[in-house]
Amino acid sequence: MLNYSPASENNKQAILSCLFDHLADTPELLEIGSGSGQHAIFFAQRLPNTVWQTSELAGDIDALKQNIKDYGPDNVLSPVLLDVRERPWTVARTPAVYTANTLHIMPWSSVVQFFKGVGEVLLKPGRLCIYGPFKYGGEFTTQSNADFDQWLKHVDPLSGIRDFEAVNQLASDQGLSLIRDYSMPANNQLLVFES
Repeated sequence: MLNYSPASENNKQAILSCLFDHLADTPELLEIGSGSGQHAIFFAQRLPNTVWQTSELAGDIDALKQNIKDYGPDNVLSPVLLDVRERPWTVARTPAVYTANTLHIMPWSSVVQFFKGVGEVLLKPGRLCIYGPFKYGGEFTTQSNADFDQWLKHVDPLSGIRDFEAVNQLASDQGLSLIRDYSMPANNQLLVFES
């Protein structure tokens, strides 16, 4: 598998156990920043009634397309090119959006655009599920997350672990309400919002 991610392999079962509660009856879903496609392939196999639309940036989409072609079940669609900074998003409106480990690797300005885009494409009622690390009250939940944040900023000063409160406000600005905040393995969270 191209661009194989050990982290995606390690966290997929824990994420799926939470997603079942919120997405089991969802007919279709848009994943933003699908990476290797490991999550899409694994989740779609176990949520066979959900059509999974993967997406990626230009630099990674060819590898994702190959992985979906080689390993994806029938309910995973060929990836679409999606850059959260570009408006409008060239995707169909959808009852669910999922993203994992993306908000901390993009600039804050892109996080703002991410939520604006979600606000435009997410149907009502709809669900937004975000997996990744967050700070609460400006504090890291663990020392390892603080170290990870320093590493992120060394690679790209505009990246970094986001404040939950700021993210929650962006969601609220788009008419989304937090309905669950799951503590996940490896010091991550799964935030579930409802439109």
